[in-house]
Amino acid sequence: MTNPFNIGRNGRMVLIWNGSRVDLPTITQFQSQQVTTALKSTPLNDKPKTYEVPNGWSGSFQVQRDSAKLDNLIASSEAAFWSAATITSGTIYFYADEVDGSQTTWEYTDVAITMNNAGAWQNDNIVSQGVTFTASQRIKIS
Repeated sequence: MTNPFNIGRNGRMVLIWNGSRVDLPTITQFQSQQVTTALKSTPLNDKPKTYEVPNGWSGSFQVQRDSAKLDNLIASSEAAFWSAATITSGTIYFYADEVDGSQTTWEYTDVAITMNNAGAWQNDNIVSQGVTFTASQRIKIS
């Protein structure tokens, strides 16, 4: 029997950074939204019109820290910048299991990330980390 709707357990994500796959096994949240630029026209002889021009994507994800992989990715990107002024970018693949049993794959290209939460370390609690991202485009792969 299929689910009548997505319940949040139907997705997973993979990062490709500098040609290397970065597996983050316990992703607890992923969200994205399209970014647009509004172009407005106010003709003298007609109603005002607005056109929304695609201008990339943005989003965030949360992970349960079960390794240093995300910390290492951020550290290597930061080191690349400070040693050679290299700015790194990557690709995010998001896989959604659809309610009809099919799978949709989305590719976010030219991704830049910011670790906005490196984690709160406290006794008897899971350490969660948070990342925000921007991407040039979201492309449907399958």
